[in-house]
Amino acid sequence: MADLNQQEKRKAEDDVEHGVLDKENSDSPSLTTNLQVDPAAETALIRTQDLRIVPLSASIYFLCYLDRSNIGNAKILNHSSGHSMLTETGMTNHQFTIALMIFLVAYGLFEVPSNILLKKLRPSRWIAFLMFSWGAITIGLGGANSYGAVTGVRFLLGVFEAGLFPGLVYYLTFWYKNTERSLRVSFILASATLAGAFGGAIAFGIGNGMDQVKGLSAWRWLFIIEGIPSCLSAVLVWFWLPDYPETVGWLTAEQKELARRRLEVEGSKGTDKAMSWQDAKTTLLDWRLYGHYLIYFGISTPFSSLSLFTPSITAGLGYADLKAQLMTVPPYGVAYVVSILTSYSADRFNSRALHSAALSAIGAAGFLASAVLPADAYLSRYGCLIVAASGAFACIPPLLGWLSANIFSTAATGLAIALNIGLGGAPGQIAGVWIYKAEEAKEGYPTGHWVNAALLFGVAAGCIALRMYYGWRNSRTLRANGGAVPEGVRLFAY
Repeated sequence: MADLNQQEKRKAEDDVEHGVLDKENSDSPSLTTNLQVDPAAETALIRTQDLRIVPLSASIYFLCYLDRSNIGNAKILNHSSGHSMLTETGMTNHQFTIALMIFLVAYGLFEVPSNILLKKLRPSRWIAFLMFSWGAITIGLGGANSYGAVTGVRFLLGVFEAGLFPGLVYYLTFWYKNTERSLRVSFILASATLAGAFGGAIAFGIGNGMDQVKGLSAWRWLFIIEGIPSCLSAVLVWFWLPDYPETVGWLTAEQKELARRRLEVEGSKGTDKAMSWQDAKTTLLDWRLYGHYLIYFGISTPFSSLSLFTPSITAGLGYADLKAQLMTVPPYGVAYVVSILTSYSADRFNSRALHSAALSAIGAAGFLASAVLPADAYLSRYGCLIVAASGAFACIPPLLGWLSANIFSTAATGLAIALNIGLGGAPGQIAGVWIYKAEEAKEGYPTGHWVNAALLFGVAAGCIALRMYYGWRNSRTLRANGGAVPEGVRLFAY
């Protein structure tokens, strides 16, 4: 019996090794999860941070996503008049898909280096540089005249957009606790759904009023007009995006100390040491994190395919040309609201895994119904598209909050987040560009819908499985320590 107890304790100690905090990065000699903080002061601090950080971060990602996904609008814009992107560049549907994939290859390759540079060069400086670069490249895409030019420019766009989303998720760890991040990530990610909605509306307006203005087709004006705001906004980000709580001038000394104490256990700090090779090795060999990466792969394919092919999908639902652009707005608008409500609930009840499982299952049901309905059931399939988009988009923010809540070395947080999007997200997004086949338009794109349904059901199952695994690990640690959490140790978050 004594041998069994000793064996259980050794297993629990192994769990603690993966949940122990990085004490080298703390000014405090001992870390506990029960720091005494005045609730009113904490609420006021969070409100002050939110006003400075969340709207600006969401606006940055809005512009990024607008410049990234507008190629889907450009593909069919003014197709009936012979002035679409495919017509004027001589690209085939297959070559268009290759151009989409090349962007994602670059996106996957440059995410990790970008997150490392964000910490070394300060968030405001690095993000401003990325913004100006991708804005200028988007403008340049308006001058492309061939398949080779489109593909090369899209690769460069992927290089400079790669670091933004993982960078913003990492950036939030400098300001917010684990239990607060899902909602903030949701506001940032939901700006992508707003960009999708605005992108369709903007394309509709440009297609109606600017085709052949100054001798340029509407799709060229689409890239030019949507790239300019990113370049101009980069200047504002350079000066206005706050880097770390410790360095800003709009927090009092008391608020800075409160911010430090709040994140002593559950966040990253601007004063933390840079990531070492040992930090990287520990993160790369922490195999439970690959469960998160695999789940994120499953959601990335639906996310990518909807981002790029919603205009084509709506065009296949009986809506022609410019009206197809306009009909992309409702799915994104509903998805925005559902994403915010889901993330608020996930943070409110501290239950990210189950929220992501539920929403991914709802999204899967929407895709499944789209796949089995007759191709000419346009109205029903349009409703299913709204359900599918809502579930697919809304399950992502809790997943990202769940991952960051279970990373225990602050120096390697940026690496783990970048790996999640690089190893899980990028391959999934590459798969997403292939599943909606142009030759299946008259059949209602069944391959794309079936694949997305299967992957989202897999996401739901993966979330539940990983949630059960973390529960088992926590129970084992608690049993070995008489039901108490050892000092300096965090249990795995759900």
